Amino acid sequence: MFPWLHHSCPVEKIEASLIVDAIKEAEINTSAEIRVHYTTKKSKSLLLNDAQQTFEALKMHETELRNGILIFLRLKTKEVAILGDIGIHQHVGNEFWEAVKEEIISTIKSSNITQGIIKGIELSGKQLSIHFPPNGLNPNELSDEITHD
Repeated sequence: MFPWLHHSCPVEKIEASLIVDAIKEAEINTSAEIRVHYTTKKSKSLLLNDAQQTFEALKMHETELRNGILIFLRLKTKEVAILGDIGIHQHVGNEFWEAVKEEIISTIKSSNITQGIIKGIELSGKQLSIHFPPNGLNPNELSDEITHD
């Protein structure tokens, strides 16, 4: 949960172009993929269920090395989840995802939602670069654009 957001957190506060730039920057140093998705819809599902459905809908599990990361934000209920595909998860484990989530929350509290997301991208990118360095060709398997519903 992130209680520091106002109940009517306007989507305009998420500066998509800065986040996309951060994704592109992080992906220069890795063969992995990072995506960001936010929703303003109410949901009765568990956060991780919605995040997993989004992960699959965005085809994050179809990267060659199974090394995609999704930063998922549910703005109405002020929640954030970080999901990593099996390729990266086996290297970093749950503690890493919790640390990234906590850093996102901390940065949002001290700065803003865009900077919090960017911090999560930067931390994820550093780990991805260790375990999945660029492979020469380094194709961008998935779009860097932020998705939302």
